[in-house]
Amino acid sequence: YELSSIEDESSYTNEETLELLADLAEHPINLNIATREDLERFPFLSAQQIEDILAYIYQYHGMETLGELTMIESLDDIRRKLLSFFVYVKQIEKKNFPSIKNILKYGKHDVMFTYKIPFYERKGDKNGYLGYKYQHSFRYTFHLSDYIKAGLIGAQDAGEPFLANKNSAGYDHYSFYVLIKKLGVLKTLSIGRYKISIGQGLIINSSFSLGKLTMMQTLGRQSTIISAHSSRSAYNYLQGAAATVAISKHIDLTGFISYRNIDATLNKKGGGIQTILKTGYHRTKNEMMKKNNATQLATGMTTRWNSGGFHIGASVLFTCFDKPLQQNKNESYKKYAPQDNNFWNIGVDYGYLTPHWNLQGETATNNIGAIATMNMLSWKAAYNLTIIGVQRLYGHKYYSLFSKGFSEGGHVQNESGILLGVNYNPIRGLSLQAYTDIIQFPYPKYRVHIGSKAWDNFISAIYTYKNIILSARYRYKITEKDGVNKKGLIKDITQRGRLALSYINNKWNCKTQTDIVLNNYKEYSLGYMISENISYTPLQKLSITTTLGYFNTDSYASRIYIYERAPLYTFSFPSFYGQGIRSSCFARLSTGKHFVGIVRISNTKYFNRDHIGNSYQKINSSVITDVDLQIRWKF
Repeated sequence: YELSSIEDESSYTNEETLELLADLAEHPINLNIATREDLERFPFLSAQQIEDILAYIYQYHGMETLGELTMIESLDDIRRKLLSFFVYVKQIEKKNFPSIKNILKYGKHDVMFTYKIPFYERKGDKNGYLGYKYQHSFRYTFHLSDYIKAGLIGAQDAGEPFLANKNSAGYDHYSFYVLIKKLGVLKTLSIGRYKISIGQGLIINSSFSLGKLTMMQTLGRQSTIISAHSSRSAYNYLQGAAATVAISKHIDLTGFISYRNIDATLNKKGGGIQTILKTGYHRTKNEMMKKNNATQLATGMTTRWNSGGFHIGASVLFTCFDKPLQQNKNESYKKYAPQDNNFWNIGVDYGYLTPHWNLQGETATNNIGAIATMNMLSWKAAYNLTIIGVQRLYGHKYYSLFSKGFSEGGHVQNESGILLGVNYNPIRGLSLQAYTDIIQFPYPKYRVHIGSKAWDNFISAIYTYKNIILSARYRYKITEKDGVNKKGLIKDITQRGRLALSYINNKWNCKTQTDIVLNNYKEYSLGYMISENISYTPLQKLSITTTLGYFNTDSYASRIYIYERAPLYTFSFPSFYGQGIRSSCFARLSTGKHFVGIVRISNTKYFNRDHIGNSYQKINSSVITDVDLQIRWKF
């Protein structure tokens, strides 16, 4: 599971996934008392790996050390190492749900402040934005083991007003939640703002998405997960309550209800909702006018039966708006967009798991009778070889306003395709992964006025030997886009390659990486980047990470992505195009168990331009420098 692979997903999905991993790292799970639901929170574990971990713990009455993970055959070296960051083992102690007295006595508090200072001015900072140029947030968390978690988050994007305009309460965005687990038959209860995912996400999924590489790693694992919305994101959440109850040993029942304000662009005639906005930005008068100007009610239920490797679930979702959806159907790709106030979806998810075979799937319909189905079959041909096939067929009239499933186009609509993939570990330390995906879009989509096709291919190799990791990856992708004046379609061919060499020991981590991109759409565009990442931990309480890279690309079409270390719960996966140098320095200092301070300085110098960005984001300089500060107090 490489952070470097998430460039294939949307930046929003990346941030959600990284925040989930950060939260798991901060609140590790005792494997000896972990439930299936606990392990299903890890986005890199397959259903078979989860079953094998639970079976081992049951058979041997727990683990003594994490070294016993090597005894679980389905876990490869990469996942064993990943798990070590998020779990621990401790002697099993049978505990009941704690009393209020013990919750208040033994609960842990965590307060965090994050501040970002830009050493430049955007056009909007001078005239256009309602607030100042600084981005900041706070986060308070209270938790006791994995029984109860509560929190409050406030977040402010650069340019948004603070204690002014519609933000009279201070921050532009707040999130608040209480999450309770393992209270008798009540497996999970969430109050406030929360996320929920069901099945393969064809009806609802507000958690991490099933991209192609995630699908390869998890083998299409599906479940019903309720989690707290502990993110700074102002869009992808529900507000109200959700709960899962164990009806019997094999049957769970989950229900949820949500009522919240949403941002929207309204039609001038009729006042209907033209576009539901997902950015969360409220920097200008125009953006602020669209804040919270519509409401959304969502409620649903799912029941799931699980026994002997079989599982089946049935789900229903009802969604209502206070204003009708009236999207612009004059744009061909919006011809079948949802219209009206009320919508419903019904679906069935199913699966069968054996040591060698894994079948997972979901089929759903909506209020106009359109169908969406996604099915995955994996075969463990040998202990080191797994073959995967994924089929999806999403009707052009199908829609769910909360769906986020496996797809190429980013929507569970107007897409069909077949993916064939393989995971192979021929020798110890070597992991090979490859897939080919053939996709068809029967009807128009964005920037394509007629039906189109796509072909996506990927191969990667990771070799680990003692302290050395060598990785290589290559992707070849063909899509179709509109030609000049929409006369026919033109192929958009993108090739991406990466070669990286890492060395890891107790104090030093070094990584040298080379990226190259070649794009051919109307014209050729070539780009490459060479980067070096060095981490040094001279003391247990101090760690320093530096990144330096040179990039040179012909255009935005050949842009390069790299991952950079950033403060906790902060997403940093920037893209670069043009010609220049990128550098950053990250330092983390802890004083005992209670205080942690983080400073990060990042700088980008362009050689081929005298300004950066456009519109309100325009900066009249070829250099941008940011400083991130974070202070954390645990007590």
